Amino acid sequence: MTAPCTWPVAIIGSGNIGTDLMIKILRDEGPLTVAAMVGIDPNSDGLARATRMGVATTARGVDGLLAMPNFGDINLVFDATSAAAHRANWARLAPTGVRMLDLTPAAIGPYCVPVVNLEDHLDAPNLNMVTCGGQATVPVVAAVAQSGIVSYAEIVSSISSKSAGPGTRANIDEFTETTATALQSVGGAQRGKAVMILNPADPPVLMRNTVYCLVDGEPDHRQIEADVLAMVERVRGYVPGYRLKQRVQFEAFSAQNPLYIPETGKFVGTRVSVLLEVTGAAHYLPAYAGNLDIMTSAAKATAERIVAHEAETAGATP
Repeated sequence: MTAPCTWPVAIIGSGNIGTDLMIKILRDEGPLTVAAMVGIDPNSDGLARATRMGVATTARGVDGLLAMPNFGDINLVFDATSAAAHRANWARLAPTGVRMLDLTPAAIGPYCVPVVNLEDHLDAPNLNMVTCGGQATVPVVAAVAQSGIVSYAEIVSSISSKSAGPGTRANIDEFTETTATALQSVGGAQRGKAVMILNPADPPVLMRNTVYCLVDGEPDHRQIEADVLAMVERVRGYVPGYRLKQRVQFEAFSAQNPLYIPETGKFVGTRVSVLLEVTGAAHYLPAYAGNLDIMTSAAKATAERIVAHEAETAGATP
């Protein structure tokens, strides 16, 4: 038994994220092929582009996907809609056995940040790609957590309002909840908080992410910085526009000069501050849409690793 050399996939959602993902896959010579683009607006730019590129399309949502003659050939479905829509989509598709990568903050399946925990979830039927802020910041929290106990992690993600489509705007509450939870369950922080800012500046600004970690005790600052730099390079392997905005910052708090936190009292240790910037690849939206790029790049990298895993598994089968 051998694994197929290509994996036909379907994309649900013909908005910004779904369209960018489609273009990324079509531009690449990797194992993924786009077998279908699914939307609900027959006049959407995403469906029009898919048609021009020779991709089968439907404006009837998941019902239309299930009715497609080639549905049985599809190995994986990307859901780039909204959290509420994903719950309904998963309810319809789960009985078919097709695997899903969820690019919404619905958080039905396990959280996946490729450089941190993908290897633990390669066989999951529904993987959640957290959020754009989560993909940008969870790796940094995980890197800091290698050198000490992160008792608290807080992230602030600022994106251009022009890069936030209807799905993003509808998911702001889910964004904060899902990202905060991922800071703990994937990043390793004991407590987490996430804030999202839609910046209306014109010209549009690049995606910026600020990460604050409170690390107990007296951690090795040099080791933390080395771990963060190594993690940034790993993320850059699939998101080339991901970078540190400046050097990692450290502020120590002693027993004689502690940091007072209203919820928990006095903190003794180090506050680690990391400033990140994400420039998009401009495959669909302009370069300021780094929030779009990091989500679609992470999802594509995840799917490609799943394909490789399936090939490895098939090759090991007697």
